[in-house]
Amino acid sequence: MPCLIAAPSSGSGKTLLSLCLAALAHRHGQRLQTFKVGPDYLDPQLLARVSGQPCRNLDTLLCGAEWVRRSFHWHGSQSQLCLVEGVMGLFDGRGPSSAGSSAEVAALLGLPVVLVVEASRQAGSLAALVRGFRDHGPPQVPIAGVVLNRVGSERHRALLSESLASLGMPLLGVLPNHPALELPSRHLGLLPPDELGDLQQRQGAWAALAEEHLNLEQLWPLLAPPALARDESQDPIHWCLGGHGSPGESPAPTTAAASLPIAIARDAAFHFHYPEASEFLEAVGLEPIPWSPLADEPLPEGCQAVLLPGGYPELHAAQLATSRRSLDGLVRAAGLGIPVVAECGGLLLLGQSLSDSQGTVHRMAGVLPFHAQRGELSLGYREATASGDGLLVRRGERLVGHEFHRWQLQSVAKGPGLWQLEGWGCPRRSEGWTAPNVHASWLHLHWAGCPAIPWRLAAASARVAPLPPNAALSNPTTAGPR
Repeated sequence: MPCLIAAPSSGSGKTLLSLCLAALAHRHGQRLQTFKVGPDYLDPQLLARVSGQPCRNLDTLLCGAEWVRRSFHWHGSQSQLCLVEGVMGLFDGRGPSSAGSSAEVAALLGLPVVLVVEASRQAGSLAALVRGFRDHGPPQVPIAGVVLNRVGSERHRALLSESLASLGMPLLGVLPNHPALELPSRHLGLLPPDELGDLQQRQGAWAALAEEHLNLEQLWPLLAPPALARDESQDPIHWCLGGHGSPGESPAPTTAAASLPIAIARDAAFHFHYPEASEFLEAVGLEPIPWSPLADEPLPEGCQAVLLPGGYPELHAAQLATSRRSLDGLVRAAGLGIPVVAECGGLLLLGQSLSDSQGTVHRMAGVLPFHAQRGELSLGYREATASGDGLLVRRGERLVGHEFHRWQLQSVAKGPGLWQLEGWGCPRRSEGWTAPNVHASWLHLHWAGCPAIPWRLAAASARVAPLPPNAALSNPTTAGPR
């Protein structure tokens, strides 16, 4: 059984240890399946790039415990090695609880924990910290050993090793101070792999550091893949779609001679995308087609839906403002009734304007009536109750999503909104836009927790005519927000 790599807090070195092990597995030519607890997009991109396999998120709050169990065993059992990277601190979940935490996932899947401790300013106190995490609960999880980050010298290592020995806790290795272990970040997390020009060199250094500083005799057995249970013989996507959606949902046909094309924004500005999203789309009869607004590509001719995922449009606002072919294409598509779905950063592309981090205002598509500028951080899980029937949701439905953004909307036209959002420490509020063919919100969803959505998107796409070349704007009020 593989381990879950956790820590007392964010910034302790979970991702660094995971990347070192992934790089070493890649060097040895071994297939490693990585997982990430929680709603993260950036750590999984790095883990996927280094391992060569899509990283899968394990989020009980967004997807439910049964999906997490099935996804873990299905994907993990198909590889030679497997590891799970935790989120934040070991017991950090929704609000002050452990719901959705790394500890909850470890207990659900029966995984031992490797605890990564940032030890640069510790000696004997390490024992008190590790004892607290070992004995804390619920849920109480077994700690297989400790990896120490930022160990400054052999003397420092010896002090820390004796401290752990007093607990009978194995020391599984150290991560020394090293330039390759300094990962640059920005306001939403680590830089994505495409922005790390020296990633290949770093990957070689990570593998070398793992061989030199980690106790691989003890760690490598903790990467053993899980076994597939008898009741998990169906892949999780089709299990989820096969009767686990909303009651009374009418599935879209999947036996059409040709799939319906859906354009998905995918470039340096839009890359917050769960791998399951494309798999769900394909399973319900849609054909994902990558499309780059940043490169001012026209919307693909013949597409019957548009998906705008999250990302960093605020960092590319000036370039996006010059992408008039792409932006005008969005306006035309919305006016023709083609379904348009936007999440977080994708939402910003649909507004009137977007301010960059320096406060310079840039014109966007103008489909929705708002201006966006940097503001306070909005972060956390949200329960969403649909205010009415729309493209993807039905009145009264309750979904769970995640909100994480530093840009806020100004000059928002009043209306009932898409849904009511509430969460721990977050007052209830109306949020989002809905129209017969538009669904736009700050909220990130994982469709494993709401499988009716891909069905509905496919059904809506099947009802519209394909996007013609250079289509003239037709009936622009069709997509009017409310």
